[in-house]
Amino acid sequence: MDRSMPVIDLLTFPSSWNLLYFPSDHPPQTLKIALFVKKWPQSSHAGGLERHALTLHLALAKRGHQVHIFTTSSPNTSIPNLVFHLSEPTVGGYLNQTVVWSQFRTQNSTATPFDIVHTESVGLMHAQAKDVTNLAAAMVTKKVMRVVEEVRFFPRYSHHVATSDHAGDILKRIYMIPEERVHIILNGVDEAIFRPELSLGNELKHELGIPQNGSLILGMSGRLVKDKGHPLIFQALKEIFMENNIFQQSVVLVIAGDGPWGARYKDLGANILVLGPLGRADLAKFYNAIDIFVHPTLRGQGLDQTPLEAILSGKPVMTTRVASLTGSVIVGPELGYTFSPTVESLKKTLYRVWKDGKVVLEKKGKAARQRGLKLFTATKMTAAYER
Repeated sequence: MDRSMPVIDLLTFPSSWNLLYFPSDHPPQTLKIALFVKKWPQSSHAGGLERHALTLHLALAKRGHQVHIFTTSSPNTSIPNLVFHLSEPTVGGYLNQTVVWSQFRTQNSTATPFDIVHTESVGLMHAQAKDVTNLAAAMVTKKVMRVVEEVRFFPRYSHHVATSDHAGDILKRIYMIPEERVHIILNGVDEAIFRPELSLGNELKHELGIPQNGSLILGMSGRLVKDKGHPLIFQALKEIFMENNIFQQSVVLVIAGDGPWGARYKDLGANILVLGPLGRADLAKFYNAIDIFVHPTLRGQGLDQTPLEAILSGKPVMTTRVASLTGSVIVGPELGYTFSPTVESLKKTLYRVWKDGKVVLEKKGKAARQRGLKLFTATKMTAAYER
């Protein structure tokens, strides 16, 4: 060990822990972890919060930690080191706090109590959280709302993990959480699944009837709903197709996901392909088939996993200019493109991507992946959470 290197106190480190180096060969100690999450992901139907829980805790279990999950559903197959404690959800679809608290106390009163208690968002409500001294709450993709109410109960959580630099700043400035209790650990995705693999992309293009070296392929994935910016991209494409036949004939948009806007996209023409929700293996094919990932989200606090999956797959990202993404992901033009949340700005950026072409996009994708391998892998995220 180099004794000249300064010692860093992680609890007061102001920036993302992903910027630091953590040895990933062996965990510093084996932990017994409790996780509260309202729903465990089922196949391809999972929101950002559930996918974050899945990626993180599967990786923790693989590294030998024992993870007890208090939730309303479980996978069909058993997974080593994952123990599920199920309960019926409330009418509103949330965890029944009385039941899960009883389950937790039973497990915590054994000879080996929990080393750490982790709640995704506020899966474990603040009334119970105030009694747990080793509790960390991960703030993933929730909107910043009900500030007056939340400022009152957020301090009851011992530690807050923000999944973007912007979310960490909000917790400190708006929610007034002391800096030593706010820790920024950027989201990570499974680098063994999301990686450049030309054959996977060619396989999907063959299945969809897309020429191997012809059209420029744009890709979008996730929930096809209003707050993900789909009315914006729909209108921008509609106007471009009406004013530029060459663009329309030379561009294909492939969409992996479902939601109210899925059927509407089909009205734009035969070069709009809506695949529905995909599992992670098929998503890997999807990312390898596209030339650029389009992410028109209007939500600016959390850090969506879909652009990170695209980046680790070697694809550049074109995204709305929101603080969480420009502050943590697309930090320069060499990595991708950003646009204001207006139809005109989006159209201008789409035209620029089209004119830049595949060679420029490939160069940006390689640069984005090199940065992503340092910051956005499941391995890096897991090593940071272990600390």
